[in-house]
Amino acid sequence: MPASTDRPQSPNIQSNTYPRSLFPQAPTFTLDTFARRDFSVKDFIESLSDSAVTPNRRSGQSSQNQAFDPRPLIRTLEHGLTRLSELSGDLEERETELSAAVRRAEAQHTSNVDSLGKKLDRAIEDFRKLDRSLDDQSNGYGSSENTAIKIGARLEELDRQRLRAQDAKFLIQCWLEVSERGELFQLEDMRRQATGERKIRAAQIARQLLKISQRLDPGSWGETNGIKATDGMNGVNGVNGHDGGPETKHNTREIVEKFRESLEKDLLKQFDEFYRRADFDGMKECADVLEDFSGGASVIAAFVNQHQFFIDRRQLITEEVTGDAEAWELLADPDADAPGIEPSLQSLIDEVKVVAQDESQIIKKAFSYYEVVLGRFLQRVFQQSIQQRLEMVLDKANRISNLAFLRSLQASRSYISALIDDLKAHGLTEHPEPLSPQTALVLDQQLDDLFVPYFVGSSYIEREKRNLEELYSSLLFKFTVYHSQRRKAPTTFLASLAKSGSEILASAREAYVERLDSADLAPQQKAMLIRVAGLKSGDSARKQMETEVRDQDGILDVATARRMLRWLAEAVGRGLELSGGNETPKDVAALLDLLLTHMGTLYVEVSLDSANDAAASQDNSRNEPDLSYLENLNAATTIMYLMATCINTVLIPLGASNTLVRRDMERNTSNAMGQMEDKVNSIMQKTIDVAISWTSKLLSGQKKTDYRPKDDTIGGSGTLLELNTQTCIAVTTFLQKIHNHALLALSPKSLNLTSFLIELATNVRSLLLDHYKRFGVSAAGGIMVTKDISKYNDVFRSWKLDDSFGPSLEVLTEIGNIFVISPEALRERLRGGARGGGLGGMGNVWEKGDLRPYVLRREDASSVGVQSVLGTL
Repeated sequence: MPASTDRPQSPNIQSNTYPRSLFPQAPTFTLDTFARRDFSVKDFIESLSDSAVTPNRRSGQSSQNQAFDPRPLIRTLEHGLTRLSELSGDLEERETELSAAVRRAEAQHTSNVDSLGKKLDRAIEDFRKLDRSLDDQSNGYGSSENTAIKIGARLEELDRQRLRAQDAKFLIQCWLEVSERGELFQLEDMRRQATGERKIRAAQIARQLLKISQRLDPGSWGETNGIKATDGMNGVNGVNGHDGGPETKHNTREIVEKFRESLEKDLLKQFDEFYRRADFDGMKECADVLEDFSGGASVIAAFVNQHQFFIDRRQLITEEVTGDAEAWELLADPDADAPGIEPSLQSLIDEVKVVAQDESQIIKKAFSYYEVVLGRFLQRVFQQSIQQRLEMVLDKANRISNLAFLRSLQASRSYISALIDDLKAHGLTEHPEPLSPQTALVLDQQLDDLFVPYFVGSSYIEREKRNLEELYSSLLFKFTVYHSQRRKAPTTFLASLAKSGSEILASAREAYVERLDSADLAPQQKAMLIRVAGLKSGDSARKQMETEVRDQDGILDVATARRMLRWLAEAVGRGLELSGGNETPKDVAALLDLLLTHMGTLYVEVSLDSANDAAASQDNSRNEPDLSYLENLNAATTIMYLMATCINTVLIPLGASNTLVRRDMERNTSNAMGQMEDKVNSIMQKTIDVAISWTSKLLSGQKKTDYRPKDDTIGGSGTLLELNTQTCIAVTTFLQKIHNHALLALSPKSLNLTSFLIELATNVRSLLLDHYKRFGVSAAGGIMVTKDISKYNDVFRSWKLDDSFGPSLEVLTEIGNIFVISPEALRERLRGGARGGGLGGMGNVWEKGDLRPYVLRREDASSVGVQSVLGTL
C-alpha cells in the first residue's frame, strides 16, 4: 500500500535522501529526540521504516511488478540499533557524572552544617566565658555607667545573634528532616509541649519551612496528578533533564501543610477547652498562635459560632411573626399614631445591646487583636440575627399594607440607629472611653447594609407615592363618584375645556376601583381602604360606585384636606429620616406633584368646576337663582390657603438644595394655584352676572302706577307712604341673600369679599339709575321713590363697603330729592351745584346735564317753573 501522507513525522529525525543515490542514507537522531514530551515509539519506528523505502516504492511506481526487498530495511534498523547503543553509553556516562556531583554536594552540605554548628557552639562558649569573667571581676574593678550600658547593649546583641543562630540551626535541621526523611519529629515534639510560647514558635517555623519549600522544592508546588513538574524533567521514560541542585525525595509542601493543619486543630480544641473554663489567658495564647493561620479566621469563627446567643436565638429568629392584631391594625391606620417597633424585633435588639456590651469585655481579655474579633462578632449579629428578623417583620407588614411597611421600616431603622448610638457611647472594648473609629465604622456599615435593599433607586419614594395615592383615592372616592355622576357631555366651548378634568377624574376612579377589587390586595389593607372611603365592607367597590351618593359627598371639607396634608407631612418626615437627604429634593418634588394632582386637580378644581357649572346654569333662569354653590368657595379658598402654606413652608424649602428642582416646584405650584384662583374669580364673576340679571328682571316688574298713586289710595292714615314698593322689597331681599352667601363663601376680612360687593353694588346702582329714567313720578310718588332709594342705600351701607363708594350712595339720594322738591328749590339746588363745580351734595360725581332725564320724569315737567329749570340744564 502507498504510505499515508498525513502520518506524523519526528521533527528531530533527518532523512538525508539524495536524488542520485539508489539507497537513501539512514536517519540520524540524538538524545534530544527522546527528551521531547510528545515522543512516541510508534512514530519513531515508522520514521525509520519510511527512510528505508525507495522513492519509487513510496510513489507507487511499478509496485505491482516489483518484489519486496528487505535489505534496505535491515540496514536501516541495524544502523538504528548501533546508534541507540552509542546513545545508551553516553547516557550512562552522564548519569555517573551527575551522581558523583550529587554526592559531592551532599558531602559539602554536611560539612557546612557541621562547621556552622561548631561556630555556634564556640560563640555560646565565648559568651559564657565573658559572662563569668564579668562576674569574677565585678568586685575588683569599678565600672562607669556608660561602660555598663555598652556592655549590656553588646550582651543583648550577642544574645540576639545567639537566638538567630539557634533558630537557623533548628530551621535547617527541620528542613533536612522533611526533605530527606519526610518527617518533622522536632516540630512534633515542640507541638506536644503544653506551653503556648513553644506552639507559637512551632507555627512560625512551619511557616518558614513553607517558604523554604517554595524556593528549594518548587516541584512540590507544581504537582499535577502526582508528577512533579520540575525544570528539566520531561516525566517520560524516566529521563530527567534537571541539572541543578539535589532533588528532594519527598513532597515537602504537603508534609508541612499537614503539620500546620494538625497544629491548628489542636490549638482550636485547646482554645475551646479554655473558653469553657473561662481561662482568658489560655484563650489569648491559643488565639495568638492561631493568628498565624489565615489571620486567625478559624479561631474567630470558632469563638463566634459557639456563642450561646446564636444558639438561643436560632429558634426565635426563624419562628413566624405574630404580634398583637390590634397593633398591626393601628400600624395600617393612617389616622392613628404608629405603635412603634414590632415587639419581637425590639426584644432581639435589646438583647443584642446587652450581649455586645458584655461580650466585648470577654473579647478584649481573650484576644490581642480584639477589634478584629469584635468586628466579626458584630457583623454576625447584624447579618444573621437582626437582618433575618427584620426581613420577616417587614414582610409581614408588607402583606398588611404599604403604610404598615413604611411605618415598620421607619420604626425599625430608628430603633436600630438608637442601638448603634448606644453602643458607640458605651465604647464596648474601649469602655468607658468612646468607641474606636474602626469599630464605629463597622457599626455604621452594618446599619447601611441592613436597609440599603429598601432604598435602591426610586423604590422607596415609589412606595410612598403608592401609599398616598391609595389613601387619597379612598378618601375622595365618594366625592369622585358624586361628581362623575353629575358631569355630562360638554355642550359649550367652555364646558369642553373642562373635559380634561373629567377624564382625569374618571381615570382616577377606575384605577382605584380596580385596585380595591383586585385579588392581590391584602385583606387588612382592603378593609382599611374601605373604611377610609366610607364604604360597606360586604359589597365590591364597583357595585357601590353605581349606587346613589348624597349631595353632602360632593361638598369640599376642610377636615378632609387637613387629613390629606397630615398624611403628606408624615410621608415627608419619614422620607427625611430614612433617605438621608441625598434624594430629598427629587422625592419632595414627586410628593408635591402628587399633592397638586389629588388635592388640587381632583378635589378643589373638580368642586370649582361644579360651582362654575352651577353658576352658568342660573343664567336666564325663570326662578330666583340658587346661590348655594357659593358655600363651597369658603372651603375651597381655605384649602387653597392650607395647601399653599404647606408647599411654601415645607416642601419648597426642602428642595432648595437643587436649584432646577426648586424652580420646577415653584413653577408647578404657581400654575396650579393660578388655575384654581382663576376658577374662583370666574365663579364670582358669574355670580355677579347672575345677580345683575335677576335684579334687572325684578326691576322690570316695577309697575308704572307705583310712583303715580291715586289720591284715594293714600288714605287718611297715610299707611301707603310708610311702605316700600314690592319691587324694592324683592330686590333688597335678593341682594341681602347674595350678601349672606358671599359672607359664607369668602372670608369677612378678605379683599376678595370687598371687591365682590363693591362690583355688585356698582352694577346695581347703575341699574337703579337707568331704572328711574323710565318711570313718571307724581308728587306723592316722589315720596315712594325716596323711600325705595333709602332702602337700597340702607342695604348698601349694611355691607360695610369702602368709603370710596359713599359718593355713589349720595347720587341715589339726590335722584330721589329731584322728585320731591319744588321747582324753586330745584333751581336753587342747581345754582349751588354750579358754583361748587357740580350738583349740590354730590361734588364732582355728576354734571347738571346728567339730571335732565330725571327732571323730565316729574309729573309737573310741563309747568313753567320746571321748564325754566330744564332750560338751565
